[in-house]
Amino acid sequence: MKKIIAGVLLAASSSVTFAAYGPAGCGLGTEVIFKDANEWHEHVLAATTNGTSGNQTFGMTSGTLGCEAANGPLAGVQTFMDNNMDQLAMDVSKGQGETLDALAQIIGVQYSDHAAFNATMQANFDVMFSAEGTSATAYQGMQSAMEADVELQKYLG
Repeated sequence: MKKIIAGVLLAASSSVTFAAYGPAGCGLGTEVIFKDANEWHEHVLAATTNGTSGNQTFGMTSGTLGCEAANGPLAGVQTFMDNNMDQLAMDVSKGQGETLDALAQIIGVQYSDHAAFNATMQANFDVMFSAEGTSATAYQGMQSAMEADVELQKYLG
């Protein structure tokens, strides 16, 4: 009975990604651990790895792990900013912090460019976090700052 329930849950969780990425969807299980999967049980293990480790959602948001980014390279950034405005504003004002690091990871900024990203965000704090204080203005300010920076332009698409 447990196997049947697990199979139904697995099928339901991966059905959305099946059409675009194969039976296991995209993610760490598909792209790294079970890269050459061609047996049904390998696909099940890959899908289980993708689903239980939480990397499939991250991959779809960031366009990594064999997933295509939804709606362009900065998909998911607006939602992240909506949910983390206060902490992000504090981190941007300091030019460092966990929320700013998470934003860089969502965008796909390589580790070697994190210092430039953090400095650019800090230098543009007033533009990003104006009196309006909306995530839309912060997003637009961030995007403008990245467009103006030669090192960061590559992350815009």
